[in-house]
Amino acid sequence: MKKPFYITTTLPYVNASPHMGHALEFIRADIIARWKKSQDCEVFFNTGTDEHGQKLFDAAAKAGKEVKAYVDESAENFRKLLPLLGMTEDIHFIRTTDPHHEKAARKFWEMVDENGYIYKKNYKARYCVGCEEAKTESELADGKCPIHDTVPQIIEEENYFFKLSSFGEKLLELYDARSHNIVPNFRMNEMREFIKDGLEDFSISRLKTKMAWGIPVPNDPDHVMYVWFDALINYISTLGWPENVKTFEKFWKNGTPTQYCGKDNTRFQSVMWQAMLMAAGLPPTHTVVVNGFVTREGGIKMSKSLDNVVDPVDIVSEYGTDALRYFVSREVSPFEDSSFTMERFKSAYNTSLANGLGNLVSRVMKMAATHLGKPVRIPEVHDGNIPADYEKALDSFDIQAAANIIWRHVADANRLIQEKAPFKLVKTDKTRAVEIIRDLCARLYTIGVLLEPILPKTSEIIKRLARENKMPETSLFLRKE
Repeated sequence: MKKPFYITTTLPYVNASPHMGHALEFIRADIIARWKKSQDCEVFFNTGTDEHGQKLFDAAAKAGKEVKAYVDESAENFRKLLPLLGMTEDIHFIRTTDPHHEKAARKFWEMVDENGYIYKKNYKARYCVGCEEAKTESELADGKCPIHDTVPQIIEEENYFFKLSSFGEKLLELYDARSHNIVPNFRMNEMREFIKDGLEDFSISRLKTKMAWGIPVPNDPDHVMYVWFDALINYISTLGWPENVKTFEKFWKNGTPTQYCGKDNTRFQSVMWQAMLMAAGLPPTHTVVVNGFVTREGGIKMSKSLDNVVDPVDIVSEYGTDALRYFVSREVSPFEDSSFTMERFKSAYNTSLANGLGNLVSRVMKMAATHLGKPVRIPEVHDGNIPADYEKALDSFDIQAAANIIWRHVADANRLIQEKAPFKLVKTDKTRAVEIIRDLCARLYTIGVLLEPILPKTSEIIKRLARENKMPETSLFLRKE
């Protein structure tokens, strides 16, 4: 029986077009989903769009559109991005405006309320629309949100609150028991310190008269749910919860549900969401994997709100899907901030793809097609040739380490060609030259196998060429001048 594995991205807001930060998270989650499938797991892979909240309400008004029409159009842009990024075809795509999600969110609210963790009070707070969260004085820099460089709005109204303050010790116990894990570990330490500083109850509703675009609060039509409370519930509503008990129990209760998120999202995923699950009497997320930011020059976060984004569609159009997948896998840190510039992207493309992998495939398969009478006999299942450190890297979500292992194999094969020169040796010692070429074909096939979760299209081409003993009609990656 296949072991169940659940993985999800966070749901991006649809108040602007997709950018590199989204592409990075989508691709990394896809790599892990593909890796788990190759390990004979039954995978449930979730992504989608977050479609409530003040930012979307404001963005629709600015665009002069009715808000539902605006989010429908924007959600479709994200849905269309998935095949461009080479995402697995059986991905689940949820929208927080889906009727079932809204029904599940109301049911979740009712469960938390019945368990005594929701109350109503008047409050006043500094609210950053860009972050969709209240800010304390210590979180501001010169009175502004340090991420969006904007002065928060002052909100004063009666809202419903979630008793997050009741869960400090329970969350620490959850962490200590490793029932909830945060990767990398230093993010876990950050959350421990955040909890130890004291958790404050947070607002989970907005007055409908001030923000009408949200899910109505059960039994109180004057309020709608706060966007974060509503959106987090997608991780279980996508499984058909609460009606689909079988799927929920298989992938969430009895599985190891895994969530990707950005570092600015960690407290929502590993503190607020885990407390909410406990409040509803549901099992926690097993693992949250935290990405660093994709930054521009000067270390500035790439963000829609800051209007400094790079469109992944443009990159795919010029360089191809697997070129982008390569860059976010190997050239971007798996857990720390990394800068993105087109100059850096182009240099990595030419060095590692065009000159490295692409050149290797062309050289090996040209020698094979010329000097081997038939394809090298290579077993379809290559489990015995999967390096242990490669498996360990992907199992620990260190995709960069796994990619580095692959390119070490690429470098070793290119070095072998340079040192042994089988294309010359064939003139004086054909038997030995053919042995080297056969070895190179086997090495190339192994590289193709290792590339399966990371560069799926390139992987399939390499394996096919090796099986058929053919050289590529054109280079896999044409050099860009």
